[in-house]
Parts: sequence; structure tokens; C-alpha cells
Amino acid sequence: MKVQPRQQIVEIWRSTVRSSIADGQWTWLGRDGSNSISDAEHLLCIMSPAAGIPTFRIDDPDQMADDVVDALSALGDNVEIPRRLVRILTEYLVRYSAEDGTPIFSGGSYFRSSDQSVEMSESQRSLDVVDSFAISVTLTLATIGFTRVFRNVVKRADLHHEIDELERLSSKRLTAAMIGMLRSFAVNVFETESTFGRALVETVNQSGQPSRVIVDGLRNELREVHAGLRDEVTIGSGAGTGGRLENPNLLFECGWSWGIVKEAPKVVGFDNLGPQRAGVAENAPYLYFTVVALEAIEALFAERTRLLGLLDEDQLRLAQSLQLRWDLTQKYWSTIARFGNERWPLEDLPWRTTDGVESDYFSLLVTSISVQDLVTRRAPDEALSRVGRVLAELAGRNRINRRSFPNDPVVSTHHPGFDIALGGSEEDDLPKLRWVFTDFSPVLLRRTIRIAGLLRDPGLRQQLLGLADEVWAHLEHRRLGDGRGRDLWDQPANEYPQLPRLESTPSWSYTKRVVDCLVTAAQVVGDPPVRGQRLTEYTDDLLAEAEHLFDQELLGGSSEAGPAIRSEISALRQKLERARRIQRDRPGSAGVLVSEVLSALDSLAAAREDVSGAS
Repeated sequence: MKVQPRQQIVEIWRSTVRSSIADGQWTWLGRDGSNSISDAEHLLCIMSPAAGIPTFRIDDPDQMADDVVDALSALGDNVEIPRRLVRILTEYLVRYSAEDGTPIFSGGSYFRSSDQSVEMSESQRSLDVVDSFAISVTLTLATIGFTRVFRNVVKRADLHHEIDELERLSSKRLTAAMIGMLRSFAVNVFETESTFGRALVETVNQSGQPSRVIVDGLRNELREVHAGLRDEVTIGSGAGTGGRLENPNLLFECGWSWGIVKEAPKVVGFDNLGPQRAGVAENAPYLYFTVVALEAIEALFAERTRLLGLLDEDQLRLAQSLQLRWDLTQKYWSTIARFGNERWPLEDLPWRTTDGVESDYFSLLVTSISVQDLVTRRAPDEALSRVGRVLAELAGRNRINRRSFPNDPVVSTHHPGFDIALGGSEEDDLPKLRWVFTDFSPVLLRRTIRIAGLLRDPGLRQQLLGLADEVWAHLEHRRLGDGRGRDLWDQPANEYPQLPRLESTPSWSYTKRVVDCLVTAAQVVGDPPVRGQRLTEYTDDLLAEAEHLFDQELLGGSSEAGPAIRSEISALRQKLERARRIQRDRPGSAGVLVSEVLSALDSLAAAREDVSGAS
């Protein structure tokens, strides 16, 4: 890959702290204002790499790399950096807690009014949103992991107290966020002949079969999901279905609404967190919020979470309930996306939701869910490459690796972005709120890198990495070139001259998603290299020949020769042993070692032939 994650993350860290420190104090304001989501994204630009890449750890001053210390030097030296972060993280958690300590998950300045001439009310701005629940899970897990390690290297009692308080606040917010996600889970049940039912059938019917056949096929493929939703999804969810899941003749969809679902039951046993707010969101899944919820839940079961024991007993119970919803939602959407034996619905761009809205952005979101499912199932390269081709087509359709033209309507995907109405957010005389998405390019890049990392065929992998390089070149061109946000994101006018130039204040939402791409790239680079079947077989044959010729050399008496020959034979033996050890994981490297052995053995054989010929 052309993207070099370590160098890029170091550069982003340097730019982030430079743009965030004013008069020695941390400042929160981003391009879209300060709110519980933007400020968490701001912090995760630092905390995500620190939690996801071992060489970027910042929880032990003695283990911090020199370039990491240099990048964060605006916060202090290697000893001061983690201490400052303890205070900044604590400030965030206090900032988004009510006077009684109840965590706040409002969307604030990220909400938009459907009617620009009508101002949103304060109660609308304060509505809880799934994006805040999800990003709080990610941030608090990173924070608790940070405190667990940092506490062990701290000796000062006052700093121990600060760390304990940070972990307490983080754990409280984590629990509240998990409860919010449980209460935001939605199941929309509808008749097959309803508008929703007909739209779903048309989406999955890629073979032109009668609707009755498609409906029967859907019911059969989704029977396990249907049974799970009907019998097992209880805690905090289930509002509004009215027992309709008991009817096997109805169709349904599941996932996460944009906020706490209207009439969602409270989760009992957590009175210490403060009051659980009544929900207003419609009981229907939204693809964007479903994707962010699935990614957050995935973090609850990550290896780091398990090894560090980041969840307490109550959180483990909540996590099990969330995992059930994760499993059912993954199964539902992956079934819908790849339904049938011919062209997948996912490949029929753009994706159309059951309410009739079509967008390439929805196709990208469904691709995201499909990738997660393919990872879980360890899908074959053929399935992965089909998703890769969808991503490549999305890149071209949305002018990421193709040029745009004047008045190109597709450019609006990048600015002002694609937006959706949030059902249930309207008040008596006020319109619905809307949510805007401008992160098409970094989301596409992250999915591309992730699929490339899963492919076992070197040729297919290189094709996807080539696409990733093109998307990264596009993103690099969109960096801010001056002002407070220099070297951060986003300036789409750099790539699309027909767009207006935006202010130089960084968008923490966009920058955080680029950081997510770099963390994923670092993880892919850190994995063992791909082992092509042809290369493995070739190395096996080379090694067999080299070991046979080496044994012949020993049989001929080379081990009893002079010191120089004995030393060379010993070195060749070590290379063969090394090649044998790494043969399975690194056949190319093993092949190089074996080639060196074969060359040396041939030189010994040639020398003997010369001596024999001379005599």
C-alpha cells in the first residue's frame, strides 16, 4: 500500500494536538461545533491508534516510542503526556454528564432541521442519538484500557486518585451507552403487500421470479433470525411490535433506529446511572446507525477487551444481550444483501431501503455489514472479491478514482453530503430533524483495506490494495492546507473545484474516520503475509532439493574437511533449518534462503569438478 500508517498517524497526532492546544489548554470546538459525538471523535483521533496499534501505546512512559513522544510534545514529555490525557478525558466525561451525574448522549450541533428557515428547539438538540452511544462505547473501552495499564506505573497517590476517578466515570458512561443501544434496537414488521414489503421483495428479487416464490425464500432463509427476535430479544427492546412477530406470514427488518425507540422498556437494575429517558425514535432500523452500532458492539468482544478484563459483571450481561442483537442483525442484512443464486441484491446499485430511498451510500453501508459477516464466516476469496468489485464500482460512480465534471450531481455525495430524516424527532410545530453523512470516501477506504487483508489470493489482494491506494490519494488531496486544521480533514474543494471552500477548522468526524482507516491498514500490515499456493508448492520443491543435495554433500565428507568448509556447511545447515521453520508462514522468504543454500552447494560441487578435471 502507498499509505504508510505509522508516518501518517504520527503526522495526524502532531496536527491534532497543535490545533487543540490554545494558551496551554485543550480546546474542543470543531467545524461542526462541540457536542458529545464530535468531542469523542476528537479524542479518538489519539485514543484509537493508542488502543489498536501496540507501537503507539501511550499508557507507559517508559515504553513510548520517540516519534510518538515527539508528535504529542505539545502535551509535554513522555511522563506528562499520559497525565494530561487523564485530565482531558476526565474533562470530556464531566462535560457530558448532567448535574446529577447522568451521562448525556445528545446529538446537539450534529442535528439539522428539515426546514432551514425553522430553528430547532433545545429539546430536539438534546435528543439522545445512537451515534453518541456507539462512539462512547469505543472511547470508554479505549480509556479504561489506558487506565488499567497506566495505573500500574504510577506511584503518586494524587494521580492514582485521578486515574480511579477517570475509570469510574468511563465505566459509568460505558454502561449507560450499552443500555442506550439496547433500547435503540428496532424491529419493523410489515405485510408482504405493504409498501415496505413490496420494496423489500423488489430489492432481493434479482432473478425475476414471482413475488410468492421470493417471499417463501425469504421466510425460509430468515427463519432463525425470526425465531431469535421473537423468543430471545427482550431486555430493553421489543417496543411497538405488538406481538406481530408471532405471525410467520409477515416480513420484517431489524437493526438500530437513530435513537431510543418510542415506548422502549427501561432496563431494570441500573438506577445508579440516573433516569433512563423516554424514547421518541420510530421503531425502524436505519442503515447508518445500524452499522455504527454493530462496530461498537464488535469492540466489546475484541481481544483487547477480553485480555484486559475491561467489562464488569453487569456490563458482561449487557454485552451478551447486545451480542445477540449483533448476531441477528448481521445474519438478517447479510442474507438480504446476498439473497438468491444469481446476482446479489448488493451488486444491484444503488441500494433501495424499504421506505423507497435509493443511494450509493446505502450500498456502502450494506457492504460494511456484509464485510463483517464475511469476516465472521471466514468466507472464500470468491465472495470477498465480489464485494471488492462492488467497492470498486462505488469508487468510480462517486468520482473518487474518476474525474468529475462541471455540475456533476454525484459530487454532492461529498459536500454537502447525503442526509436522512429522523422519524419521531418532530415536535408539535417543528419539522423533523435530519442527519447528514459526508464520510463516503473514508468508509469506502476502510472496507477496501479490510477485504484486501482477508483475501488469500495474492492477485486479488493486489487489485484491492491498488483500489485502496487510489482512494488514499483522493483523501490525501482533501487535507486542509492551512489554518488551525492544517494537515487534517476535510477540504473537498481540493478534489472538486466546483464545490465551495470550507473553513480551515478541522472536521473531527471526518478526521476520525481517516484515522480508523489508518488503524485498519496498520493491522493488515501487521498480519502475516499472504501465502500463495503456487509459491508454497515451489518453495516445497526447492527445499526438498536443497535438503537432498545437502545430505549428499555431508555424505561426500564435507563435514570432515578443513575449518573454512566446515564453517560454510554449518551456515548452510542453519539457513535450511530457518527456511523449514518459516516455510508455512513466509514461503517467499524461505525460498530466498533455500536459493542461497542451493547456490552455495553448487559452488562446492563446481569446485570439486574443477579439481577432478585438473587431476
